[in-house]
Amino acid sequence: MTDEVVTLAHLRQVRLPTGETIALITLDNGRDHSRPTTFGAEGLRRMEATIDAAASSDADAVAVTGKPFVFAVGADLTAAGSVADRAQALEIGRRGHQVFRRLGESAKPTFAFLNGVALGGGLELALHCDYRTLSGGVRAVGLPECSLGLVPGWGGSYLLPNLVGAATALTVMVENPLAQNRTMRARQAFQAGLADAIFEPVDFLELSLEWAGRVVRGEVAVARPEPDRGLAWDEAVRRGRALVDAKLHGAAPAPYRALDLVALAKTATPDEAFAAEDEAIADLLMGEEFRASRYAFDLVQRRARRPAGAPDAALARPVTKVGIVGAGLMAGQLALLFVRRLEVPVVLTDVDAHRLEEGVRRVHGQLDALHAERRMSADQANRLKALVSGFPAKDAFVEADLVVEAVFEDLVVKKQVLAEVEALVSRTTILATNTSALSVSEMAADLDAPQRVVGLHFCNPVAVLPLLEVVRGDRTDDVTLATAFAVGRELGKSCVLVKDAPAFVVNRLLTRFMEEVLRAVDEGTPREVADAAFEPLGLPMSPYALLQLVGPAVALHTAETLATTFPDRFAVSPGLRRLGGADSRPAGGVESAGGPQSGDGRPLSGPGRPLSGDEVRARALEALAEEIRLLLDEEVVASPADVDLCLLLGAGWPFHLGGITPYLDGTGISERVTGRRFLPKGVATLP
Repeated sequence: MTDEVVTLAHLRQVRLPTGETIALITLDNGRDHSRPTTFGAEGLRRMEATIDAAASSDADAVAVTGKPFVFAVGADLTAAGSVADRAQALEIGRRGHQVFRRLGESAKPTFAFLNGVALGGGLELALHCDYRTLSGGVRAVGLPECSLGLVPGWGGSYLLPNLVGAATALTVMVENPLAQNRTMRARQAFQAGLADAIFEPVDFLELSLEWAGRVVRGEVAVARPEPDRGLAWDEAVRRGRALVDAKLHGAAPAPYRALDLVALAKTATPDEAFAAEDEAIADLLMGEEFRASRYAFDLVQRRARRPAGAPDAALARPVTKVGIVGAGLMAGQLALLFVRRLEVPVVLTDVDAHRLEEGVRRVHGQLDALHAERRMSADQANRLKALVSGFPAKDAFVEADLVVEAVFEDLVVKKQVLAEVEALVSRTTILATNTSALSVSEMAADLDAPQRVVGLHFCNPVAVLPLLEVVRGDRTDDVTLATAFAVGRELGKSCVLVKDAPAFVVNRLLTRFMEEVLRAVDEGTPREVADAAFEPLGLPMSPYALLQLVGPAVALHTAETLATTFPDRFAVSPGLRRLGGADSRPAGGVESAGGPQSGDGRPLSGPGRPLSGDEVRARALEALAEEIRLLLDEEVVASPADVDLCLLLGAGWPFHLGGITPYLDGTGISERVTGRRFLPKGVATLP
């Protein structure tokens, strides 16, 4: 393909002090680590020629490693997405097998030195090698293909279960991709059996070469437990199928094909297994799921890294100390995130001494748990615990560069908190609010320096959902905004700039969505029917499960805020009011003989015809289409792509559906409800 970033495979001979020679292949696409190494047609051709040259040399062994921070991340998805027919799609699978098998079937021992990110086809290349070493600094190892509507198609679905067993393989291949595309860090991957040795990053290559020499000399014998090919294999596949059914309800084919391939790998020969992978790749590459997933993938990988409207990063101020007002559950989540990612002092305050003590203890306990899970060393856990402290007085924030308020959702209280903090901190300290629905501009209105106030809306659970809505108030300046984006990146979040509008993007759309579900139940639709209405979409959780995750009280507050601002479209469900623990008086509305009503008199409950699941789903999707159009007309975000990004990363909208706006376009809902499409024709949709 003309747009392929060609991966070169540089070959050099390395002679060890003990006399052995290793032919070392280094993968490099000529870009820095921000453009990971992939394999298109030309990259595979060069890889093949280099492997052949290494195999025919007089070296004692062949090894493959990557450029700094990156081993390889697999196939060139741009090229894969442009295949014209099934024959071309079939050839992509066959070609990868043809090249990678040269390593697995070499007469010389072969090694993969995983020095950096190893995903998809990159990990599959390593699995074809006889031995693998892993740098302790590697942040991402995995097989994410199922999240893209594909399966590991260059050997992974056969080689991995036959290396580590079916249960672990399905965790890597299916469970992790369906859990917000989770990957493994180096230590987890090593403990799972994906590598034979792990070394510190500083001298990883030298130690790997030395270790490979010892293997060649017979001084090191690698012992691997034989996978259980009995009932345990079948049980792992059964459990995997149950998990996929629970999450997707048959809505996406790729995870099911992956399960079939792992089941086959129990008894198949390599030729049989690899041929089955080829057929699966050919089918899936031509399917709508892959095309939709590519749209979502491009958003997450490209637009999320270059947020629309973000100011010059050079304006950002350094953050060397963070203050958090509050010590509740959200404050604790934020404290843990800040201390783990920034590794700077984090100070919590709270008016309740007991809650403050419990909050700090909870953060320390979570760090201890991470150590117990071997996700950090004892030294690191102790060092981070020493950075987290609690003080009853806000003057502990005097030296903080960033202070985040995380108190309960009450505008008066939040204004008071920010005013108290402003009186104590430096004039350069950034003040942030984690409000889920309230106006950032109103919070800052009475401050001496409102330009340094910004919204940082973290989606719950903070450790899982990667979205950060960066909210620009009416007077927020570029320095404050640039600092917010810089901090968000350091926290590992994908940032989207949003206008200061009620509930911003994610909560506004989820509230409109939930309102339709709750309204259907209020009017007589059985709860179980409404809750199951979205199973055909394969959403990560049902509406009522989502409500419990968000918290009924938070959902109620957001609904009340939106009902007050947009009474023509939003109304507080009596059912939500009961779940949220409030009284029966509707906020912003009136009581009447006809029952609770919204501000414009629209009934909120009452007898009605029970709806079918299809009708509930249609009403909710039509409401979303209307709300997205209004949100875009208000310029809350720059484009439909940002709406898609917010729901993908902040609400778990499935990759296999693409984004919400192309989905609504592809189903015809956009034009039926709003009279026009969100995106130009030709953008990936899932009809």
